[in-house]
Amino acid sequence: MADDEPSALTYTARRIARHVRWARTEGIGRLIEEDRLNPVERLRTGLGKARWRLRHRVVPGAAVPVYLVGLQRSGTNMLVRGLDNAPEFEVRNENDRQVFHRFQLRSDEVLSAVVRRSRHAYVLVKPLCETHRVDELLALPGLAPGRALWMWRDVDDRARSEVAKFGDANLRALRAIADGTIGGRWQGQRLDAATYELIHGFDHARMDPHTAAALFWYVRNDLFFRLGLHTRADVLLCGYDALVTDPAGQVGRMCDFLDFPYRPALSAHVERRTPRRDRLPIDPRVRDLCDRLTERLVAAGGPVAAKTGGGT
Repeated sequence: MADDEPSALTYTARRIARHVRWARTEGIGRLIEEDRLNPVERLRTGLGKARWRLRHRVVPGAAVPVYLVGLQRSGTNMLVRGLDNAPEFEVRNENDRQVFHRFQLRSDEVLSAVVRRSRHAYVLVKPLCETHRVDELLALPGLAPGRALWMWRDVDDRARSEVAKFGDANLRALRAIADGTIGGRWQGQRLDAATYELIHGFDHARMDPHTAAALFWYVRNDLFFRLGLHTRADVLLCGYDALVTDPAGQVGRMCDFLDFPYRPALSAHVERRTPRRDRLPIDPRVRDLCDRLTERLVAAGGPVAAKTGGGT
């Protein structure tokens, strides 16, 4: 166990507390849906994938890795649920113990081996804690050329969801970055000097959890541009607001990007709605940073409707 990794008891206690808080604030039904705990649904999905493997003899090593990245509480589980309905996809979510340990990827060798031996057309992996490494993951040797989907969500909606489920986790991470105790934890990796200076410029002892969640949103989503991902043809920026406004159109756009045929079942679970728009009372300096980054993300996000599978 790494020096800065919590003990098994501490980790388990935090996870139980998080699930209790989430069940209280969002309801048991939402928790079951979020973690895909419905055994009937999981059995039906598994049988569909098994039948597909029997009918399609995919050569080991031919599967295309698809990395779903971004920031926690940005709607990634919504995309996973839809793509998991496609038997062509082998899904490796963060709770997959073969590929992940405590929601973080095991070694690159483990990941590569799982992708190489897949008998599916695609292997969907959701390494949110390794979002800062997506360019490196796309360059892993010995795999078919991969793709990445970067999911982002409105800063206020994401901050509400983050605090509801994880409490002050983002605040604690920012404090650890600022005081130098972050160690090797993922929240502090691949930060440049300007980002360190920005984080150090705030009084984290007086910062509230929602402002911290917004600042953390800025730090992580800024990586999309800082890593040059906005210039790459193998990375697609996906917006949560666009997805819930036009589920079929946006999932169709992702399918076009993946060279995969759209079908209604991939977006049928997404409730079409108008996103919430009331803003949190966060620190004005953080608000300005987030507003400017939001403008860049919207500009880089591509068309609202897809070429195929557009909504009505």
